[in-house]
Amino acid sequence: MESKFMKGCEAIAEAAIRSGCRFFAGYPITPQNEIPEYLSRALPKVGGVFVQGESEVASINMVYGAGGAGTMAMTSSSSPGVSLKLEGVSNLAAARIPAVMVNVMRAGPGMGTIQPAQSDYYLMSKAPGHGGFRTITLAPATLQEAVDLTYEAFELAFRDRMPVIVAPDGFIAAIMEPVDLPDYRDPPETPAWAVAGCEGRDHINVLLNGGLNEEDQLAKNRIAEELYEKWDREDVRVETYKVEDAEYVFAAFGLAARICKSCVDELREEGIKAGLIRPITISPFPYAAFAALEDNVVKYVIDVEMSIPAQMVNDVRLGMKDRFPVAQVNTAGGLILDSEDVIAKVHELVKGV
Repeated sequence: MESKFMKGCEAIAEAAIRSGCRFFAGYPITPQNEIPEYLSRALPKVGGVFVQGESEVASINMVYGAGGAGTMAMTSSSSPGVSLKLEGVSNLAAARIPAVMVNVMRAGPGMGTIQPAQSDYYLMSKAPGHGGFRTITLAPATLQEAVDLTYEAFELAFRDRMPVIVAPDGFIAAIMEPVDLPDYRDPPETPAWAVAGCEGRDHINVLLNGGLNEEDQLAKNRIAEELYEKWDREDVRVETYKVEDAEYVFAAFGLAARICKSCVDELREEGIKAGLIRPITISPFPYAAFAALEDNVVKYVIDVEMSIPAQMVNDVRLGMKDRFPVAQVNTAGGLILDSEDVIAKVHELVKGV
């Protein structure tokens, strides 16, 4: 393991290489440009291939081709650029082709601004493309976690033969922090399912995207349904912080959760029992963590998001079955949350305002 002081985008790119990624195709868009810039220099040094596509659409389809040939493939973009890739992501899911997509979220809707935000929550957790498929979507709150989750995303993608999404916001991608980089891992051998030539083996006669046969499509959807149910049972990831006796529980992910965690400590010093539930997987969502909150202990759940209107709050309500009142602290347009605003909201609730 190697320790370095790195910028977020570059650390994510390095983690991908160390995980065995050997193909990248993407197109420039702020604030994720340092990912392709880094990979354009670093991938050829390990025998990999970097392609700057002529568009986001071209890039995701190059990833489709490389992944279908059994290569660990990756793309990255930021919010409006991701929108252009979503048909390709849907095709990846339909064909059961592993790939990793990093979405460095920026403010929207529309083109928005280039500043960090969490306004892609619905996009990344509910509808990362057409056709009703799902992905495992990982939301790091620190740069070290961004490295670790990117490294692991390739494992998950090849385990399930599905696209996996890593969704940091622009702040996580832009900051510099010390990180422990994982060891280099060799790329996997070409898997038996890959369309990579027939020399020495039987011809693989497969329509990667399923074809138009209704019964075949139905059967594949049933298999996908079983996979998603398995994710709900086995792949939910969540951090709970001082929730055992908490009367005021923050619900937040990514950068918002990082801010809330410090607020929990400050409020505890004041004698206010605060806690935090932080989804690490925003898909599958940790509903059980909210269902486990004690009826006679919790007074408020405070949803904290860098999104207006709030998006994750609907999953929070579903998880806790609307048993507790919900307050909100939100920003948008690229404005970073202020811990003083978060703490002030709790003070208002304590006073009954």
